[in-house]
Amino acid sequence: MSHVRLRGLSKSFGSVPAVRELNLDIEHGELLAVLGPSGCGKTTLLRMVAGFERPDAGCVVVSDEVVAGPGRMVPPEKRKVGMVFQDYALFPHLTVEGNVAFGLSTRPREERDALTRRTLELVGLQHKASGPVYELSGGERHPLARALAPEPELVLLDEPFSNLDASLRAGLRREVELILRDAEATALLVTHDQEEALSLADRVAVMRDGSIVQVGPPVEVYGSPATRWAAQFVGEVNVLSGVARGGGVETELGIFDLREPASGSVHVAVRPEQLELSTRDAGNAEVIAREFRGHDVLYRLRHEGGKTLLVQLPSLELHEVGDAVFVRPASPAAVTALTD
Repeated sequence: MSHVRLRGLSKSFGSVPAVRELNLDIEHGELLAVLGPSGCGKTTLLRMVAGFERPDAGCVVVSDEVVAGPGRMVPPEKRKVGMVFQDYALFPHLTVEGNVAFGLSTRPREERDALTRRTLELVGLQHKASGPVYELSGGERHPLARALAPEPELVLLDEPFSNLDASLRAGLRREVELILRDAEATALLVTHDQEEALSLADRVAVMRDGSIVQVGPPVEVYGSPATRWAAQFVGEVNVLSGVARGGGVETELGIFDLREPASGSVHVAVRPEQLELSTRDAGNAEVIAREFRGHDVLYRLRHEGGKTLLVQLPSLELHEVGDAVFVRPASPAAVTALTD
């Protein structure tokens, strides 16, 4: 039985549906990311799990307890759920230790002190326990310790890195992941940041217009998108038309292997790194833009058929804007036939 079960969850605000009959499972110790654009309903979903919004229909089950459902609405503070807000919401008048212990006020003193001490050690802040929170660095201010201190059944993270600058974000993501793993915590992260979801999560649920359109490991969501929209939302992609015959599809760029057999006219999702460029053959495309990223380069090409293509290559050999190049499938390059 899954540790967290969401069944038929729906929520509307007036006549506007935010979440539509949503089903989702989270396993014990799993970090699941809900990834979607602004306005897709992911924050409303998180607030229903936390207990800040009452579902119009459906139920939320955490560790075999129904915390929201027909005739039942357990208040947030009794759900054994830890919440990490987007704006951090630390208490400036409390010490670092006081912030961590805040959610433990109902515990016996000895237990509260032990949990606070253990949590501060887990996140590496035991040496700053008695200091004020304003002395913490941007990364140290992250309120994960306060969320973990009560030993919750589930940790909810609402766009937890969005207020940090780029230099802090990547390092803190990895630290937060290690802390959650060490604590064997079950966590639900909502984010619009694709890199964040793909790099952190065990599984990613892609959300659109209040519904989940695909759930799977990051490599599957990226490599085998379920729909054309999912392919275009998660990462850069070229959508090509072609004719499928069994295990392959013939396109204007050449033949790609198919991950799943298909037949007839199809559209396929081709990632930029699944194409390669050559200057040894007569050119079939022109480089019209180049984005140098250090370890790799993203090229924008105008193909002779009129289509604009994206190609990502290591920065070992650079092509200049205006160069005539020959673009073709990289080998191996297995692609997925898309549904609308």
